[in-house]
Amino acid sequence: MPFGEIVCGSPGSGKSTYCYGKHQLFTALQRPISIVNLDPANDTLPYPCAIDISSLITLGDVMEEHGLGPNGGMLYCMEYLEANFDWLEERLKELGEDAYVLFDLPGQVELSTNHESVKNIVEKLTKNSFRLAAVHLCDAHYITDASKYISVLLLSLRAMLQLELPHINVLSKIDLLSQYGDLDFNLDFYTEVQDLSYLENTLSASLPPRFSALNMAMISLIEDYGLVGFETLAVEDKNLMLNLTRVIDRATGYIFVPPAESNQPPGTIEEHNLGPAARPNTYALFTSAVAPLQGPGSNIRDIQERWIDAKEEYDAFERKEWRKEGELVRDQAARASKIRERKTPSKPGSNNSNAMQL
Repeated sequence: MPFGEIVCGSPGSGKSTYCYGKHQLFTALQRPISIVNLDPANDTLPYPCAIDISSLITLGDVMEEHGLGPNGGMLYCMEYLEANFDWLEERLKELGEDAYVLFDLPGQVELSTNHESVKNIVEKLTKNSFRLAAVHLCDAHYITDASKYISVLLLSLRAMLQLELPHINVLSKIDLLSQYGDLDFNLDFYTEVQDLSYLENTLSASLPPRFSALNMAMISLIEDYGLVGFETLAVEDKNLMLNLTRVIDRATGYIFVPPAESNQPPGTIEEHNLGPAARPNTYALFTSAVAPLQGPGSNIRDIQERWIDAKEEYDAFERKEWRKEGELVRDQAARASKIRERKTPSKPGSNNSNAMQL
């Protein structure tokens, strides 16, 4: 059974960067991963692409042929993909039953909030036995402004209701948050979407008084649904990437079965020749489905200390550790080269000639 993620979000939220970082992480973990680019305007992909929509249609060709603007052309491309879904279906089958696929969507938010084509494509994928989760990326700097934070909450809620998938909202670029000034509240206020009535004074100060009733109505709408919450992400932070991966795996029900030759605790891998989809693994099942999400990237207070309160100190410490690690690797390489030099066999007859000279 193939699994995957629908990676969506507004332009500049870091979707392609996330896909590239996920590819690097999964490659290191020996987990299968394939990336499908569904953005017909993205012609500079940072990641290796298994399937590219530009092989089917490009935004430039649509704009030139039909005289459409960028937004209208993008909607046309998605409708064209929906009408030619068999093109995508055939190429996905080539990835195999154990595939894990990231679908990198365009940045136009209306595709995941209002337009029906992406929703219909997702429904067809689920009918083809794909187990999917929506990963909705939002730039973390929006939480520094109360009105922008409310708009991000509404956008996330609308995408959740539209796509009808297990949904993980993510505050991306959390490592850059300190550049935008101090937060009015701790980070957990924003990630857990706590009592939003505390934002009333801030909203009233930034908007005319006639909008106060509208502000409270939007706050009540978000709180009545009670669906929105956020994970945090800095792509270069391995701990945050691993924590987000565990959250997504739990949402989709994905159980990663490591290869039999991998370095895992004894007794945690059942050794036989079946593929990962057919090989039972009790340890992995209960670790993913039952165990609490604990780890360096799961505590929001640790994330605030690392990336907001003491970012410079942590950065200096990490640079020092990287320097030590580099020096250690260099010393090990030097010692290994000296050992090879000592073990290099001498030329035939050289020992005898030396002995004769003595």
